[in-house]
Amino acid sequence: MKASRRQFIILSATGLAAATAGQTFAADPMVAETDPQAVGLGYKADSTKVDKAKYPKHVATQVCGGCALYKGAAGSAAGGCQIFAGKQVSSKGWCSAFAAKA
Repeated sequence: MKASRRQFIILSATGLAAATAGQTFAADPMVAETDPQAVGLGYKADSTKVDKAKYPKHVATQVCGGCALYKGAAGSAAGGCQIFAGKQVSSKGWCSAFAAKA
């Protein structure tokens, strides 16, 4: 059987596509409250656990899911954040960079 270069390229591309089709990619990791950036911004995965003495402007209704910087889907448990690139935050979390959605 004599294969041409064109057939080789087509079969290679098809084989690669088939090999990766069933592969799932891991979601971005969650931001740890101990992460230096998270500590600096007072991030808490649960907005009800924010230190009210340290952050007196915090309001209980302020959560990551209602923040303009939150990139997760509405109703999702977690999603990306423009502040914490490459990491996810809890939709019920909070940090001092909170900016209400318009």
